[in-house]
Amino acid sequence: MRILVIGSGGREHALLTGLSGYQHELTVAPGNAGMATLATVREVDVADPQAILKLAQDIDAELVVIGPEIPLVAGAADALEAAGINVFGPSEAAAQLEGSKAFAKEVMAAAGVLTASATRIETAEEIDAALDEYQAPYVVKDDGLAGGKGVVVTEDRREAMAHAEAVIAAGNPVLFESFLEGPEVSLFCLVDGETVVPLLPAQDHKRAHDNDEGPNTGGMGAYTPLPWLPEDGAQRIVAEIAEPVAREMVARGIPYHGLLYVGAAWGRSGPAVVEFNARFGDPETQAVLSLLETPLGEVLEAVACRRLAQLPSLTWKPGYAATVVLAAGGYPQAAQTGDVITGENLDDPSKVLHAGTAQRDGHYVSAGGRVLNVLGQGETLEEAVSNAYAEIEQIGLPGSFYRSDIARAAIEGAIAVVDNEDHV
Repeated sequence: MRILVIGSGGREHALLTGLSGYQHELTVAPGNAGMATLATVREVDVADPQAILKLAQDIDAELVVIGPEIPLVAGAADALEAAGINVFGPSEAAAQLEGSKAFAKEVMAAAGVLTASATRIETAEEIDAALDEYQAPYVVKDDGLAGGKGVVVTEDRREAMAHAEAVIAAGNPVLFESFLEGPEVSLFCLVDGETVVPLLPAQDHKRAHDNDEGPNTGGMGAYTPLPWLPEDGAQRIVAEIAEPVAREMVARGIPYHGLLYVGAAWGRSGPAVVEFNARFGDPETQAVLSLLETPLGEVLEAVACRRLAQLPSLTWKPGYAATVVLAAGGYPQAAQTGDVITGENLDDPSKVLHAGTAQRDGHYVSAGGRVLNVLGQGETLEEAVSNAYAEIEQIGLPGSFYRSDIARAAIEGAIAVVDNEDHV
């Protein structure tokens, strides 16, 4: 099958890795330097649906897999489907579950899905009243797309106010929310109309530094599955969140077809939605897909062709997987780029996935904030994490850093879910 993957980060490298080895003809655009070992790398403007369509037609793509949110919210899936090309990714209207947090709140309210209360404001004059209403810890969100970095959770009223002011100054509305207690779960759900199939649950680490300190980032590491999640945890998230939302979208005449990322906090009342994404999350995808045994091409094609209900149950490798992000110095504020990356396994996608790299004089160099995703697998979570760190320690990049505590709380048994019957 001729498959075009749209995107340029570690998530797309993970998708290409999952698609490789099955005699698929792979193209990625705009891609990055590390993907050239798996696919033909082409240029494209990801924000231009017509440019994506033209590239798909030029290579006679049989399936287009859209990685990032920008082309989805811009309507790339609509343009491809109108031209008769199978596409994995929701329509522009359905992608508003990520593109507009206010829309997502409206859908959840109609579907009876548990989430934080929220107030949407559009002017700086409304900020003080909103801060008075919600109190610390303050949760302040950019209502538009922000690449995983548009949320501030803080006890500091001045920091919350500054973020709200910056979002409004940039021309976007602000959402103030109540703080949701409990550990967070990332659950990727394949959605085809009212059919929902979950992947393995994972947990992301958003803060830049150890002990969840520093600014929010696009994600500094992740692990899967979650040893602390109840045995029926993933199915509860499907039944209480994903399926009601899928039914509501169908009822609105905008059925969802693609990957719905459910970010949930598990408190005493069960799972409550923190956010939705309209695509695979990064870096959880890197860990989750490394354990998938079912051929990824079959999975994505089943959704694109509206026959997910006929797909056999997914099969998974036993054990655990973890990914640790190697970030450039200065990330996330002002990443240092152009430095040479050294290491023995930079071309082995079972160990290293490229997120922000380029080629210069035969060497890989940094070209983004999150530069590499390093993978580890093991029979236990501790072994998987240890293998990831053993690998990342062999990689050199001047000024770079990574968190040293990915999955530590889970390994030490410091995470627990308390259900609505107060049983741990």
